[in-house]
Order: sequence, then C-alpha cells, then structure tokens
Amino acid sequence: MTRLAMAIDLDRCNGCNACVIACKVEHSAPNGILLTTILEKEVGRYPHANRQFYPVLCNHCEEPPCVPVCPTVATYKRADGIVMIDDERCIGCGACIVACPYDQRFYVGDDRTCFPDGAGEYVNPHAHKAPQGVPVKCDFCFHRVDEGREPACVEACPTEARIFGPLDAGDKPLNALISRRNSFTLLPDKGTSPNVYYF
Repeated sequence: MTRLAMAIDLDRCNGCNACVIACKVEHSAPNGILLTTILEKEVGRYPHANRQFYPVLCNHCEEPPCVPVCPTVATYKRADGIVMIDDERCIGCGACIVACPYDQRFYVGDDRTCFPDGAGEYVNPHAHKAPQGVPVKCDFCFHRVDEGREPACVEACPTEARIFGPLDAGDKPLNALISRRNSFTLLPDKGTSPNVYYF
C-alpha cells in the first residue's frame, strides 16, 4: 500500500488558523488541546521584516518513536503510514507523549469541549473523539481519508498551502513535488523519517 504524506508550502501559509479551527471542530477536541497549531517566527529586519508561519502536527513518522514504547500496543502504524492510537487498549501511561520529539501528543485530562454535551451543529458525528484518560493526536483525519476525502485542515486551507496524498503513487505523487522544491522535515537528527514535509 502507498504511504500517505502531507506537504506544506510555507510561502502560501498566511497564518489564518483556518486549519486549526477545522481540525478542532472536526475532532471536537477537548478544551485546551489543538491537534494542529501554527508557530510564528519573525524574519528579516526593519523595515523589511516579515512573519513566517509554520503549521505543525503529528508527523506520522516512518520510524515513529511512540510505537515501540507503548506497553499495550495501543499506538500503531497503519499500512498507509498513518500513526494511530487505539483508545480501548491505551492505559494512559503517557510513554508515547514522552517519546514524541515533536511534542504532538496531548493527554486528555478533561474531555469537555466548548459545547456542553460535547457535540454541536458543526461537529462531525462520525469523527472519533478521544475519551478522558488517554493521549490524543492528529490522525490525518483517517475517517475522511478512508472515504476518499482530504483531511479537514487541507480542505479548509484558503491558500491551498497544505497538500495531502500518496507519497509515491497516484496521479500527483507528493514525491515529485517534494523533490522539485527545497523541502525539509522537522528534527531530521531524530531519525524518525517524518511524512510531513515543508518547502
């Protein structure tokens, strides 16, 4: 099976946070937890200063350090490369949170959301919501991917800065895009081989 990946065009990202909101709503993420965020950095000097935006999320690594440390095999990698958490097997020990070098796993201590009953008219009723007592992270919206759709963050991006799809197959493999651009991954020294690329 082909590997799925995401490429993010930093020149197109304007820091609007549409991806952050779409993800929050799609997953009905608990208060205080964002499964994707945007880091900001000031570049240049006055009067030519500018802001650079860096969307960050789970990197769905080829060698995910969160998988081997899980004592119950609750964290696993699907055949398409999406790293998942099985809530029913998870004992909430937090070993995977400590192992993630990207700080992209979050413990659900309180599963309440901005909606009193955990749902709302904009929340996808088919999306999986992590229960209290387990870690949660970006799952590339696997429920949407399995239906042949794009992750919510990709669909919501008004500048089309996020590109999602098969890394090495299909009509428009990401490998071709990544190889043509000066792409990079986060923390390459960790040896995790992330499937989220930036250019």
